[in-house]
Amino acid sequence: MSVSLIRKLEQGERQDARLETVRRLAASLGVPTMRLVVESAEDGANAATLDQWATVREALAAPLRDTFEMDEPPTVEGVRDALSAAVPLFSGDRFTELRTVLPPLLRDADTVAQLTPQGRTVRVRLLQLTGWLLTQTRQFEAAERCLGTALNGSADRLQGASTVSTMCWLLLRQGKLSEARELATQWADDTEPRLSRATPDELSAWGWLLLRLSAAAVRDNRTEEAEDALRLAHSAAVALGREFAPSDDFLRAFGPVTVTLRRTENAMVLDRPDVVLKLAAKIPTGGFRPTSNNRNRHLLDVANAYARTRRYGQAVETLASVREAAPQWLPNQRYARDILGHIVAKRRTLTEEMRSLADTVGLPT
Repeated sequence: MSVSLIRKLEQGERQDARLETVRRLAASLGVPTMRLVVESAEDGANAATLDQWATVREALAAPLRDTFEMDEPPTVEGVRDALSAAVPLFSGDRFTELRTVLPPLLRDADTVAQLTPQGRTVRVRLLQLTGWLLTQTRQFEAAERCLGTALNGSADRLQGASTVSTMCWLLLRQGKLSEARELATQWADDTEPRLSRATPDELSAWGWLLLRLSAAAVRDNRTEEAEDALRLAHSAAVALGREFAPSDDFLRAFGPVTVTLRRTENAMVLDRPDVVLKLAAKIPTGGFRPTSNNRNRHLLDVANAYARTRRYGQAVETLASVREAAPQWLPNQRYARDILGHIVAKRRTLTEEMRSLADTVGLPT
């Protein structure tokens, strides 16, 4: 790390250090990362993104409609079917289509939630997905309101745990490590099942809360706590014995591969690219559907590990493969921009592929 950067941080000339930078300083000083940082780890959405998603946020804030005033009020069955049809749009990061589909679907879900408990369940599920999407696109304030509404409407503890998992991720993206740790710990303690009797749903919910706890702890320079949480998550995965992937809820996909992906992520946070590449080589490429919630995010760690070990060609190839798999997701990833920025800074000349990727992630060249 450059002396000039450290000097600027010490003297208050810079307030925008990345969480990765602050974690390294905290590790050197032997203190939790949150002793040194109070600002968000990631910027919020830019003006263009906010404008693109304005109709979705307006639908979330719209007042409830009276069914008696509607010529053709929505039905619970109809909204449930429409939500099922929209799930592949969420899992496939098809943002352009979601911007069209979501506003009327959100309004209809609000309407049927007034009618029956089944309607409220459908609405909570839609709000969970929408909150995840808003977090993905860095619309943090809207995501917080959306997920809070989903949690308040949850019918049971497991449905609440699924929402809380995304809330923890939202806090992580905002750099609120202590809050994420505390929330994940509380819910993991409250939802811990008996492994011998636990259902796949229970194991998935508990496992994901442990993974969120581990992610927050490792970023807060609490490596032992992070490893303990990973070990417990591994126990849940072993109890499952496979990747549990409900067809209608990709956010709950969990199992041994998912835990390994998160172990790899922790290794990259700890600046161990050698461990990242060693673990990545053992992860099967088949057997589960790649999404931004698992393999696509993992491949950014792989690209970063290649870049940190000066294998820039392989890093660029990996980023290009992510773009091909998730072209609408990658531009929203500041992590991808930082990886490519590191590569560009180390190269005297840029290839056409590098320039194209820079345009994709919004990196000036």
